[in-house]
Amino acid sequence: MYQKYDTYKDSGVQWLGNIPNDWEVVRFRDICTFSKGLNITKENLQDTGIPCVNYGEVHSKYGFEVSPERNELKCVSDDYLKSSPKSLLAYGDFIFADTSEDIDGSGNFTYLNSHVMTFAGYHTVIVRPKSYINVRYLAYVFDSLSFRHQIRTAVKGVKVYSITKAILKDTTVWLPDLDQQYEIAQFLDQKTTQIDQAIAIKEQQIALLNERKQIVIQQAVTKGLDPNVKMKDSGVEWIGEIPEHWFYEPIKYSLKGIIDCEHKTAPFVDEKEYFVVRTSNVKNGKLLHEGAKYTHEKGYKEWTKRGIPRCGDILLTREAPAGEACLIPNDLKLCLGQRMVWLKVNNDRMLSQLIIYLIYSTVVRTYIDFLSTGSTVLHFNMADIQNIPILIPPIDEQKLIVKYLNKLDLDIEGASEKIKLQIQKLKEYKTTLINDAVTGKIKVA
Repeated sequence: MYQKYDTYKDSGVQWLGNIPNDWEVVRFRDICTFSKGLNITKENLQDTGIPCVNYGEVHSKYGFEVSPERNELKCVSDDYLKSSPKSLLAYGDFIFADTSEDIDGSGNFTYLNSHVMTFAGYHTVIVRPKSYINVRYLAYVFDSLSFRHQIRTAVKGVKVYSITKAILKDTTVWLPDLDQQYEIAQFLDQKTTQIDQAIAIKEQQIALLNERKQIVIQQAVTKGLDPNVKMKDSGVEWIGEIPEHWFYEPIKYSLKGIIDCEHKTAPFVDEKEYFVVRTSNVKNGKLLHEGAKYTHEKGYKEWTKRGIPRCGDILLTREAPAGEACLIPNDLKLCLGQRMVWLKVNNDRMLSQLIIYLIYSTVVRTYIDFLSTGSTVLHFNMADIQNIPILIPPIDEQKLIVKYLNKLDLDIEGASEKIKLQIQKLKEYKTTLINDAVTGKIKVA
């Protein structure tokens, strides 16, 4: 348990509550100056010149500090030194993204931890402290829940949220003396590094679990479950030996049909009854509902004129990316979005679930890599799909393999979910710790 400060006072800000007695509450506008990044677009960026921090770097890449020496930044022409000198950054300047696609991203920022000449780019607001403030401490303040609460309650927007200079200027900041700022920043640097390292270890654990899963699946779908089984040459170089009683053939012989998409987009509606499956909804053998789009009954009937996808059949992506697949679940009314294909499986010959496992094995991945050689975007045509290579054991053996791999899948997924929960708790602890330290709820030294 961390200690409290000796005495507290009312901050005068309802949502902030009490703060240590010797801390100061100030308006953001009183301690910083504000300016805009370059009025440019992506087309103005180049590989050489003066490094430039754009809103994309703020949102997704480098956290709350950026350095041209460590981070790969696009550049702009040095002509902007004459035309736009106010967009040039100094060490310790903060760069806020002025737009966000979601409310949680409102208030995202980074600061320049470098003395290299660097510009702020498009869709950014530059914030420069007027007097000396520990930049690292201020970064933690800006990253705290208490500060971001102010931004999130002030922004306007539906699909895109705008973060203006006026919104930033009207926020409240709280400051201890410089010695305490330094102590808090040092404390949080140490603690957040420890937390981040713990998260990285757990993420590696998940990666190792998935790696083990892939190795076991690969062994089961290409060699079977019997380690003593007699083997034969498959006749295909990248497949190698397979069990003597198995055989290799194109997938078309295990299908009752292949139904292509309509090559146009069904109309989207807010009602969530008729699922339009797009390539983004199919990943790693699963059907994802995150970001799902839906159509109306008329759209559903039109987009299923070639047939209604049935439980146990397979959905396959043709492009962007090609080669992702999943089973069609029960009790779900769905139709194919663009770049999707429906495989009607003959389960008397080949189990759908085993086909899914094969699609993610090196047998099919190598085939996909071969097709994509020399191409920037792989696109499955119908002939490519028909000739996807699969290995076929006897049906009874297929059932045993599927049962074994399904259990493995559940076990590893269960273990991964436990680790993901631990990661989530660590992230929540980190967020709480930062907020408590910079608002004076705990004393760090």
